[in-house]
Amino acid sequence: MSVSDTTSGVNIKDVLANSSKGPTATQDGLAGATNSATGKQALGKDSFLKLLVTQLNNQNPLDPQDNSEFVAQLAQFSSLEGITTLNDTVTGIASNFSSSQALQASSLVGRSVIAQTNKAEIDTSKVFKGSVVVPEAVDPVTIKIVDSDGKTIRTIDMGKQKAGNIDFLWDGKNDAGEVAPVGTYTVNATATYDSKATALITYLPATVNSVTISQTGGELMLNLAGGLGSVALSKVQTIGI
Repeated sequence: MSVSDTTSGVNIKDVLANSSKGPTATQDGLAGATNSATGKQALGKDSFLKLLVTQLNNQNPLDPQDNSEFVAQLAQFSSLEGITTLNDTVTGIASNFSSSQALQASSLVGRSVIAQTNKAEIDTSKVFKGSVVVPEAVDPVTIKIVDSDGKTIRTIDMGKQKAGNIDFLWDGKNDAGEVAPVGTYTVNATATYDSKATALITYLPATVNSVTISQTGGELMLNLAGGLGSVALSKVQTIGI
């Protein structure tokens, strides 16, 4: 007498592979789990566990689940649980970072900063101080003060300079020795490297008028007073009172 096996084992891979077909008698008990697994939603740990338990309940008694494959599926479940926990942790960290960034932003409004920019709102009745980044020793370094009309009103020859941050002063006067009007000026610093005039980075004082907080985790942007535009917090060298 021969015995023929008419039962078929249920495997998670088979369920997912056949998800586009209509439901069968074996799959009726998996409706809730497979809906989340085969639809637009991601397969969560609860659905994964339901699929695993249903697979064990419907396995072929003549060809039961292989131990190594069962252990592998348990390892998959453990990995899924770990990834879910990690996602929750990262979400919490991101939320805390946003709160910290907002607190930091509120403390910067109204503060004076030294930021990487080439424009500044200058009170010419006082000595104006800024700095230039010199990447390599060079001779000479030249600084030009340009007014809002694009006219160079003062040229400052800094002479030979070593590599580093070099401070410079402007007394607020033009090349004719007259005091320039209060306003917004552009500071252009240049040096000659390999016979080519190269623009140098300048750090100038400014006041923070407002702060823009990125909703996508981007960098905090400082909006400078006097229409000087925005600058990233990473471009700020010094924060004053």
